[in-house]
This record gives sequence, C-alpha cells and structure tokens, in this order.
Amino acid sequence: MAVEKFETALKKLEEVVRRLEDGDLSLDDSLKAFEEGVKNAAFCARKLDEAEKRVELLLKQKDGSFVKEEFRLEDDN
Repeated sequence: MAVEKFETALKKLEEVVRRLEDGDLSLDDSLKAFEEGVKNAAFCARKLDEAEKRVELLLKQKDGSFVKEEFRLEDDN
C-alpha cells in the first residue's frame, strides 16, 4: 500500500459511509465498501494513536521544556 495521509483515508471513510447510508449498493458492493471502510477506519485509528503518543512524548518533560523524541512503535526493531 502506498503511503497514505490521515486526511485522505478519512475522506475515503466518509465517502464509504455516505455510499452505505444511501442504500443504493448491492449486497456484494455493500460488503466491499464495508471492507474498505474498516481498513480506512483502522488506518485512521493507528494514525491517531501514533499522534497521541507523540504528543505524550513532547509533554512528559518535568522541567517544563518540550523535547521532541522519535516515536517508535512497540513492534519496531
């Protein structure tokens, strides 16, 4: 999968929701759209989680200063 931006994935998710809510899709197309939506929702959730952790790293300085540290996922080696 190409590198995707949060905003792009969110727009795709919103479009899937709109198409599903319209109710004009066949069952097969609805299932495909739902699958696409789940993937985009998971991507967005991961990106939000990463952003939250980065903010926590910036705000954890006890002396009031802000220090930027590289964010690493637990499964990164």
